[in-house]
Amino acid sequence: MIKSQNITWQPTKVTKAARQNLLGHKPAVLWFTGLSGSGKSTIAMAVEKRLFERGLNSYVLDGDNIRFGLNQNLGFTATDRQENIRRIGEVAKLFVDAGTITLTAFISPYRADRDQVRALLAADEFIEVFVDTPLAVCEQRDVKQLYAKARRGEIKGFTGVDAPYEAPLKPELTIDTSQQSLAQSVDQIIDYLQAKQYITAANAESQL
Repeated sequence: MIKSQNITWQPTKVTKAARQNLLGHKPAVLWFTGLSGSGKSTIAMAVEKRLFERGLNSYVLDGDNIRFGLNQNLGFTATDRQENIRRIGEVAKLFVDAGTITLTAFISPYRADRDQVRALLAADEFIEVFVDTPLAVCEQRDVKQLYAKARRGEIKGFTGVDAPYEAPLKPELTIDTSQQSLAQSVDQIIDYLQAKQYITAANAESQL
């Protein structure tokens, strides 16, 4: 619900198409979703690096990083999680308008919240990447010891333990990091972007 009054959306003088032409690639949101420890941030940052090496404009919006600033006032209740994703969706939309290939790494456990972000963007600007790593594998990694704390009851409402995760029904990409390497996962995403013409063969060689 918009509370501000007497506001009007101000279109810029530079169009999204003009930015795309200048940058030489098509902007989009790669929305990485999956359990904690599934590999979302690791893959997103590796893809960002690969794109950067090819001279492409990209940026990662990481779940933890965003909570240090923009969303530091939000907790992990269902309502706060919904607002967390809503804000990120709006930020991602602005990044796409600026011509950036935007990678978001959030658990985003609720299907309706992800669908709401998809609805903010053009039909081909939202790429849902389901990092479908089994819960048991995520728990084995547990670098932050979050699952262990949740199992002991020290963390409440933890996704996969005492809070639900609603898996995507028709993601554009599905990745299981228990079955393939990081390099293979990155290749899978880069191949998809090229096949769908978000990036072109001309972007294939490193610019560094």
